[in-house]
Amino acid sequence: MPVIRRLPETLVNRIAAGEVVERPASALKELIENAIDAGARNIAVRLSDGGLNGIEVTDDGCGMTADEIALALERHATSKLPDEHIELVSTLGFRGEALPSIASVARLTIESRPRGQGEGWQGEGWRRTVDHGSVTDEGPAALPPGTRIRMEQLFARVPARRKFLRSGRSEYATSIDVVRRLAMARPEIGFTVEHDGRRVLAVQPDETLAARVARIVARELADDGVTIDLERGPARLTGVAGLPTFNRGVADHQYLFVNGRPVKDRLLVGAVRGAYSDMLARDRHAVLALFLEVPPEEVDVNVHPAKTEVRFRDPAFVRGFIVSGLRHALESAGQRSAQAPAASAMGNWQAEPIARVQEAAPSLGSLFAREFASSGVREASRTWRGYEQAILTPEAKAEPAEAEAEPAEQFPLGVARGQVAQTYIVAEAEDGLVIVDQHAAHERLVLERLKAAGAQQAVSAAQALLIPEVVELDEPDCDRIEAAAPQLAQFGLALERFGPAAMLVRAVPGALGKGDVQALIRDVADDLAQNGDALLLGERLDHVLATMACHGSVRAGRTLSVAEMNALLREMERTPRSGQCNHGRPTWVKLAHGDIEKLFGRR
Repeated sequence: MPVIRRLPETLVNRIAAGEVVERPASALKELIENAIDAGARNIAVRLSDGGLNGIEVTDDGCGMTADEIALALERHATSKLPDEHIELVSTLGFRGEALPSIASVARLTIESRPRGQGEGWQGEGWRRTVDHGSVTDEGPAALPPGTRIRMEQLFARVPARRKFLRSGRSEYATSIDVVRRLAMARPEIGFTVEHDGRRVLAVQPDETLAARVARIVARELADDGVTIDLERGPARLTGVAGLPTFNRGVADHQYLFVNGRPVKDRLLVGAVRGAYSDMLARDRHAVLALFLEVPPEEVDVNVHPAKTEVRFRDPAFVRGFIVSGLRHALESAGQRSAQAPAASAMGNWQAEPIARVQEAAPSLGSLFAREFASSGVREASRTWRGYEQAILTPEAKAEPAEAEAEPAEQFPLGVARGQVAQTYIVAEAEDGLVIVDQHAAHERLVLERLKAAGAQQAVSAAQALLIPEVVELDEPDCDRIEAAAPQLAQFGLALERFGPAAMLVRAVPGALGKGDVQALIRDVADDLAQNGDALLLGERLDHVLATMACHGSVRAGRTLSVAEMNALLREMERTPRSGQCNHGRPTWVKLAHGDIEKLFGRR
């Protein structure tokens, strides 16, 4: 019979380290969180080879005495749960596992000096070094108030773990992402990062949230983003969200925080996707940083030792709160659009005239060349006389204006002056030249008009099935669908229970047409299991609305009158989110007067 025995403390710490310390970035995250919880105002990070060869974190927090350093290196020893109410955690760390776990798989040196000690007191700073679980050195240390921790030789005695680490470049990218997320969560703290002697990040303390996010995520967010500040009951949502036209091809630029803690939660990611569902193409992703604050008892942060996953007591409320908050903020942006295309357009416009001059140069040169034949001169002369007669003929008169042009100063998008390629409207605004994609703009206007007119209910009218269809599912999935049946009926999906492990479908939304009913119900069941709410069906109907708007809008290639063009511009100014089409592309771009002057060398 195998004998049950108590594992050695060093082995227990090494096992725990497998969950807490997966790579250098994991250890860096724990060390910075400890510095933040210690009340630091400035945190300095030094990395060597992406953290593979060493990590050093220095802070000016409260510091520790020699006895506190020794106690902090024991498992489940922490100062962050004074009343033992784990459901009311307000700090980033609380498990008391990070330092002993790191010390069991690396060489860890802690130097600390508590605040408030007299300058003349000898031995006020203390140092302790633990090498893979064994104390190798300790004694006095000279340093300002605060704590300095160095981690070296990670997994040196655990080669099976060491060989799974990635290259220094890859580990550096992960480590700098950890610092960025924590720096965004705490704009009142200053952060500096040095990698192999080179400073790669420096932010000052006491910045505003919007300024800190724009500095770290993307400077364009200052112009191409909207600020969010919304409260609903005890919950609050703040942050910066990029306009739909300011998007990326991957979701790596979405930063989500719950009570100041960086998280990677599927519910929050799904809420962001739902908020941008009718404003972005499926392969594009929004750029944003959202900070959700809820009472501590409404969220469970003790899901995983890494503390990057959370669970909400009321996930449906959280998702609806985020979706409505984001959409309200984006609607307040009106017809704003990310104007990045204007920069590339400027480059193209500057290059194009040069190319045309080069093409025309040979013909002009040949016209006056010595070897040019006299017949060529006579032919050119006839061509010019024909052009001159056409210009001066009495019949070639300018058409009279139908009405006096409206002043451009009255409207943000200006007044229409013409149409290019039967696709783009050219308008004159007070501060520049506005070019509008007529199809993209009208597509957005039609979609918003459909929603405002209650088209959601019209599209979701139920289409009864001639023969009800039976869909077999697992019993828990049937239970969830049965509980959500009243809500699904509002979308036109009529179901009822058909035995323990089957659902009977009597009607489907008419807008979905002759789709695969089996696949639809299974997708809805998966959606309910994952998000706790029937979201997929609503998103599918939103997609149908977007398709209807695309096919019902003004097509490219249609000639518009001046009145029609101006009517389109005025409606864009009144319609929220008119700065981008249903696929996230800009509906208009602007060339400021200064840009136009640069084109002609006036500036």
